[in-house]
Amino acid sequence: MTETPEQPPSDEDAARHREKMRKRKAVQDARVAQATQEKGLLMVHTGPGKGKTTAALGMMLRTAGYGLRVGFIQFVKGNWATGEQAALARFADLIDHHVMGEGFTWDTQDKARDIAAASRAWDLGRRMLADPQYHLVVLDEINIVLRYGYLDVAEVLAGLDTRLPDTHVLLTGRNAKPEIIEAADLVTEFQAVKHPFQAGIKAQRGIDF
Repeated sequence: MTETPEQPPSDEDAARHREKMRKRKAVQDARVAQATQEKGLLMVHTGPGKGKTTAALGMMLRTAGYGLRVGFIQFVKGNWATGEQAALARFADLIDHHVMGEGFTWDTQDKARDIAAASRAWDLGRRMLADPQYHLVVLDEINIVLRYGYLDVAEVLAGLDTRLPDTHVLLTGRNAKPEIIEAADLVTEFQAVKHPFQAGIKAQRGIDF
């Protein structure tokens, strides 16, 4: 079947489109003009969908692109080889990457070890939040350890409140606590629509790790 090429808009359609875009631009310009406050943001990536850490890595890359320093702490992932470890090693002068977890809870099967690992990671996170060299601090999968009660949510919120005024911090992991969501400036929920694992497809290099 041969598709009919789209016809160019009529003069009347073009004029309506220009007027619509003019009004939209005026609204957007007004919003931009009103957004004058600058502050360190508390951001959250949560939800059951894939891509929370992946999106965080993109934000880290953007930050490093401006020559700004990033602290990246992984609370859960263990010391297995991942693509991000190899990639971030190339940015060692700008991104401090620390794998502090010992794997998923079903791997360790040792609650005391998991709690101790979470505490060590949070101690490092607090030091980063107090260090003026960091423009962005990413606490990867901290929502998971908060969900399991390995860290106290009130203590974490208190620590986040003491960060320097212009330091951005991003918390990732599903099931973010309501208190975390309430305190955040930006929350993005990743929804699960389809996942290859459900079809028996294994995790793949460069896509999942």
